[in-house]
Amino acid sequence: RNVNDKDLSIIKKASILTSKGKIVWVGKKTQLTSAVFKKLNIKQNSIKKISLKNSVVMPGFVECHTHSVFAGDRQNEFEMRNNGKSYQDIANSGGGIVSTVKHTRKASSEQLLLDLKKRVKNFKSQGVTALEVKTGYGLDLKTEIKVLKLLKKIKNLKIISTYLGPHAVPKEFKTASEYMNYIIDKVLPKLAAEKLFTRADIFIEKGYFGEDLTKKYFDALKQYNVHLTAHIDQLTCSGLVGNLCLDNSIKSLDHLVQVGDKGIKNLSKSEITSVLLPTADFYLKMNYPPARKLIDSGARVAIATDFNPGSAPSQDLSFVGVLSRLEMKMTLSEVLTAYTLGAAYALGLEKEMGSIEVGKQANFICLEDNYDQLFYNVGYHPVKKTIYNGV
Repeated sequence: RNVNDKDLSIIKKASILTSKGKIVWVGKKTQLTSAVFKKLNIKQNSIKKISLKNSVVMPGFVECHTHSVFAGDRQNEFEMRNNGKSYQDIANSGGGIVSTVKHTRKASSEQLLLDLKKRVKNFKSQGVTALEVKTGYGLDLKTEIKVLKLLKKIKNLKIISTYLGPHAVPKEFKTASEYMNYIIDKVLPKLAAEKLFTRADIFIEKGYFGEDLTKKYFDALKQYNVHLTAHIDQLTCSGLVGNLCLDNSIKSLDHLVQVGDKGIKNLSKSEITSVLLPTADFYLKMNYPPARKLIDSGARVAIATDFNPGSAPSQDLSFVGVLSRLEMKMTLSEVLTAYTLGAAYALGLEKEMGSIEVGKQANFICLEDNYDQLFYNVGYHPVKKTIYNGV
């Protein structure tokens, strides 16, 4: 059902008790008595008190769709789009994903890691405590491994590593089918053996990957026990959403700009999270996903930046939220939920984060303003402190 302000479960003058990076108690400060400490077997005189007086404390944001490891930029494509070139036109002329692949393959691990750390720091400063990062700018075994190993070096927030080999067909392969065979036979076994990824993604779109190859890819991934997701219905309606909703290993379907009423109905009956990426739609000068229809139908929704060098070159959470409210007609409560618990569901992390509850990770943000100032003023994102695993 639709989320409203009451669902935010606001507690005034609250306390949160954490231990070993987990929440063990939450409630009104006056209810945190010696009996609580005794029940939890915690010595009251041994705790460290941190005062967050007059701050709004809320769950850390979960950024569930990014392409944060890449080299180079594609600012020239921004100009090309302004002059009327479409996403497909740019890709056909050698731009787009394959352009970033060229730069990323050439870049050193040291430079890629340096850039990644800067981007992670930017996200964390905005209150992000879990960050999904996709590969897909290597498209060969060597570079994909390089990128996935770099992601393991990030320790100051939770990183979810997603393999996106079928992002585009690299130039060394003649067909998408030939490239998919390479992924299944050569890449996936190696990545799985080294435990380098926990999710797998595919770009389902005309000129990229279609129904048959998607089924082949997802079937091959079943043996590796990873979560599945897909870029789908961004530029054209695939008509595949209904079939994909029958697959319980799929956690999210992302973009969904062109999804029709039939697809929305199927999503509303499934456990799949619809991840909406309005920054990309803004930059591509497209329509926006039917968030209102999805939410009103009962589908679970998440939002994210889709940060990448081409179609969404922005890490700004405030911009995502404002677009969600203005262009997708989401309420503030819905935006807050979509960027916390909804996004956690998209990544299969709903039991670990996304809300402030006993048993979940101690991931919070403290605001310097009231929560109603979030996602209102583009460029003003009033997060003054990000606490990850209680630190």
